[in-house]
Amino acid sequence: MSTLIDLAIFPLDKGGSVSPYVSRMVRIIRDSGLSYKLGPMGTSIEGEWDEVMAVVNRCFHELAKDCERIYLTIKSDYRKGTAGRIAGKVKSVEEKL
Repeated sequence: MSTLIDLAIFPLDKGGSVSPYVSRMVRIIRDSGLSYKLGPMGTSIEGEWDEVMAVVNRCFHELAKDCERIYLTIKSDYRKGTAGRIAGKVKSVEEKL
């Protein structure tokens, strides 16, 4: 099975540039060992449901250590019997262009 999420998470109380905080989140995602792709407005992560949600939970708790207000959105797509969808979904569309 494959759960593919697009996660955006960052503090709202740390000024105009939040890249130091976003990099902390990407480090957690990278260190999870799950497949991911960083984008300009969020990060796609793929894995088993519990694995992906555990990463989201770790990201939230890391920011909560020193942030008073956190913005978080998750879009999710679950599909049984598939894997490699981060690249595969994009490739499928590009082949049709």
